[in-house]
Amino acid sequence: MQEHIPSHDEALAVLKEFNKTDGLLKHAYSVEAVMRYIARKRGEDEEKWAIVGLIHDLDYERYPAEHCKKTREILSERGWPEEYIQAAVSHGWGICTDEEPTSDMAKTLFAVDELTGLIAAAALVRPSKSVSDMEAKSVVKKWKDKSFAAGVDRSIIDKGMERLGVERNELITDCIMGMREAREQIGL
Repeated sequence: MQEHIPSHDEALAVLKEFNKTDGLLKHAYSVEAVMRYIARKRGEDEEKWAIVGLIHDLDYERYPAEHCKKTREILSERGWPEEYIQAAVSHGWGICTDEEPTSDMAKTLFAVDELTGLIAAAALVRPSKSVSDMEAKSVVKKWKDKSFAAGVDRSIIDKGMERLGVERNELITDCIMGMREAREQIGL
């Protein structure tokens, strides 16, 4: 099959083909928005980064035991570019895959995936239940409380920030700003 550049509509269709759970879809939209925001900030291809963010957990609902591995298979069969596939698959580096994030796009996805979950959890305990009025310091405070959003592996976020060469407050702020752009879609 010949490789082609997927459109946002194609990415959304394949995401919804394999994912039906509201929480997983909202997570995908959160990561999509953050990737788009950071790409714009860095002068990168917003659409490409957003698409990778959107489909990064493509296989998680249907194939949790084969997470990331099935994504490679599904997207390869559809002729997606290796750059997109590698970035999506490598977000599971050290967890469920040996594929290391090497591009800036892949490193960014690796760093923000877990962080969006922490930010969403922190937003839900705010009086506003929103990212609209949230600042990085609120998330940093929750970061230190290991019992808060205990499923969020902070060491992965730290590893991602180190690979990207960004400070915690900057990455948290970028994630909040990106999530604000999708706040209605993600319910925050």
